[in-house]
Amino acid sequence: MPTLFTKIINGEIPGRFVWKDDQAVAFLTIRPIQDGHTLIVPRAEIDHWLDLPPALANHVMHVSQEVGRAIQKAFNPTKVGVALVGLEVPHVHVHLVPMWNVSDLDFAKQHDVPAAQLDAAAEKIRVALRALGKREVSN
Repeated sequence: MPTLFTKIINGEIPGRFVWKDDQAVAFLTIRPIQDGHTLIVPRAEIDHWLDLPPALANHVMHVSQEVGRAIQKAFNPTKVGVALVGLEVPHVHVHLVPMWNVSDLDFAKQHDVPAAQLDAAAEKIRVALRALGKREVSN
């Protein structure tokens, strides 16, 4: 049975994509900790990051760095935090979260935000990715 993320990747459920390539995608979470909170997800349905083939693990981290640079440019946080949690959806995903304080990576702070706010955050990241010369930017 496809995971929630596979359904998003396949367009069965809407997603605010900022990156797409043949191995991974990046889209905003609908319950962000901060504006710009983005998930990097391999297209392959793999539950645990320990089970990622090394080449795919490297690619997911490469995409995380590229999207992280765009988040840094778009939101100007002190740092872009990274977390691999994986309890809520059985499909590997990397959380990228703009951070000004260590408490900004507290998942208890996830909250619902208006669709327009998610759309605006996604567009800021896309603009930054384009400015960084990335071709994988999603429309």
